[in-house]
Amino acid sequence: MNRSYLMVAGDKPKHLNKLPLLKCDTAMVNLEDGVFDKEYARELLTSSFKNEGLRIKGKEIVVRINPLDECGIEDIRTINLLKPNAIRVPKVRSALDVKLALDLIDKDIEIHLSIETKEALDNLSSLKLDDRVTTVYLGILDMLESLELPQSLLKLDNPAIEYILSKFLVDSKIAGFYPVSFTYQNYKNLEEFTKWCEKVKAMGYTAKAVISPSQVEIVNETFKPNNETLEKAQYIKKIFEESQRNGSTGFVDEKYGFIDEPIYKDALLILDKSGVGKTS
Repeated sequence: MNRSYLMVAGDKPKHLNKLPLLKCDTAMVNLEDGVFDKEYARELLTSSFKNEGLRIKGKEIVVRINPLDECGIEDIRTINLLKPNAIRVPKVRSALDVKLALDLIDKDIEIHLSIETKEALDNLSSLKLDDRVTTVYLGILDMLESLELPQSLLKLDNPAIEYILSKFLVDSKIAGFYPVSFTYQNYKNLEEFTKWCEKVKAMGYTAKAVISPSQVEIVNETFKPNNETLEKAQYIKKIFEESQRNGSTGFVDEKYGFIDEPIYKDALLILDKSGVGKTS
């Protein structure tokens, strides 16, 4: 399960050279915001990875392209040849945008979507057109602009922000997407960043986008599997399956009280998300 999604400048050779060394689960090579010379960035990617391609053992590589109605189509033509794990499409508004991406992007490359417009947030459940479309990212600042709301609302205790986070998370889960929480821009304020990580984890998120290695460390630590929780889940799985074999799927346990099938299924979910899996 991927936790940390680190943005890497697609127009800086020294950043691209460090891809294999990064501690993040996913490296997000960025061709969009912050990249001035888009053509140069495409040429740099091609010259840097034309031989081995954009596949690195033990790490997911995603390329964030430009909007399809700008130079995103040119980006896709280049990136298809490099075969990253996924291509992230920004400024999605409707299923038509997703269909165009599916038509353009090679079938052995996953498609990720930036949810940063009010239309995309409202239509999130309709964007899952194919199993190749797997992951969605909340672009909170662009989302606020789309909703004509000020960025000053982005505070830990703001109910409007909590609603956006909740809606994005729940609608993503309903649709079958893997949701990634928003990027916190003030990379020097690690104290508040840590609070945001703890907040979205408590809401149910398991991943967050980041822009600095120091943020990666905090995300990886915050979202790592809890040993006590894993031990409890393994215990519940074991005793439930033993009881099930004896014809009972509801019983009182001396350690954790009443255990039935919903409790068992939650234990399986915890083990599956941790990478332990559902097998003994």
